[in-house]
Amino acid sequence: MTNPSKKLTPKLVEVEPRKLIGKCITTTLSFDNTAALWKDFMSSHKEIVNRVDSGFYSMQVYPIGFKVEEFTRETEFERWAAVEVENFNIVPEGMQTKVLAGGLYAVFTHVGPVKQFVETSNYIYGTWLPQSGYQLDDRAHFERLGEKYYGPEHPESEEEIWVPVERKG
Repeated sequence: MTNPSKKLTPKLVEVEPRKLIGKCITTTLSFDNTAALWKDFMSSHKEIVNRVDSGFYSMQVYPIGFKVEEFTRETEFERWAAVEVENFNIVPEGMQTKVLAGGLYAVFTHVGPVKQFVETSNYIYGTWLPQSGYQLDDRAHFERLGEKYYGPEHPESEEEIWVPVERKG
């Protein structure tokens, strides 16, 4: 990545709570079965009615009190593959619901294949966050995959990275 600070200036966005329907697993980085989760979810996501839009959510829910500096390859967390819906009136069999808490998010755009995601993540948590005047908030982290997401290997694929933040102090 040439100059990550130029490409990775976040937008600060205040959001209302969002209703999501999808599939969830408990996982770690050392035993990452994200591909299987998404394959399973994509085989049945069309059963979800009343979607808000065509986007997808890849969400991580970390333990309460999560500290990024203590995160290891063995830290357990929830990983979700989901879509936003208007309500929970109809939940397809085998799927779960989650209310994504509202609040302030720093929104970054990652461009490139998933194998470069670690560089983006390292910049966000290792450079931007400590220098920002913000700290992590105890809410879900997620990536939003929209119209410009062309798949995990595509060099021009774009995904939004939503990091829950609050002002320091």
